[in-house]
Amino acid sequence: MTELDVADLRLARKGDRDAAERLVERNSGLIWSVARRFFGRGVDSDDLFQLGCVGFLKAIDGFDERYGTQFSTYAVPKISGEIRRFLRDDGAIKVSRGIKEQAQVIRTARGQLEQQLGRAPTLSELSAVTGLAPEDIAMAETATGPTESLQRESGDGFTLENVLGDYSQEERLVEQVSLKEAIRKLPEKEQQVIALRYYHGMTQDAAARVIGVSQVQVSRLEKRAIEKLRVLLEA
Repeated sequence: MTELDVADLRLARKGDRDAAERLVERNSGLIWSVARRFFGRGVDSDDLFQLGCVGFLKAIDGFDERYGTQFSTYAVPKISGEIRRFLRDDGAIKVSRGIKEQAQVIRTARGQLEQQLGRAPTLSELSAVTGLAPEDIAMAETATGPTESLQRESGDGFTLENVLGDYSQEERLVEQVSLKEAIRKLPEKEQQVIALRYYHGMTQDAAARVIGVSQVQVSRLEKRAIEKLRVLLEA
């Protein structure tokens, strides 16, 4: 670790966000090297990196020079642990058992039809084989598929960044990392709504069907979640 890193580490541990951002930027190679170990597990590579950044920031908060170890040695398990925790918890979204079972039926039928037809089946062909309505197939596959980045538009054309604020390019990395951490502090139902609306691009009506509540309830949950996120990010 360079003298510059040591100086910034001390500043960051005192709450200096600029110093923390500089450390993240200078150590992005380390974070990427850990994140790459988890490629191919259904999570976008940029989201894995952002999760790694959360772990890196936690390492900054928890590191003590008296440990007698290199900061990087301390940071790697923190970065890896944050990603593993996200994957273990099945990401930011929990879907019902029924939706997961439907998704498994659809995956099996899709594989069989692809072999029979020599191409990807259409929704109507999948519907005929599974007995599910085309809209239910689309919803189940969307709800159980890999999440997208925070710039993904909701079903109404908004991104979470649009809703929470207009960040400059320089601020974007830190704000995304902070946003990921803030979302994890929300109650589970509110996390579900944010995940479905802004990670999976669903409309409020579609999100309501996945969670098993009314569209009005989704609207209220989303509004409360957005208000809490604003407060958390301004803290």
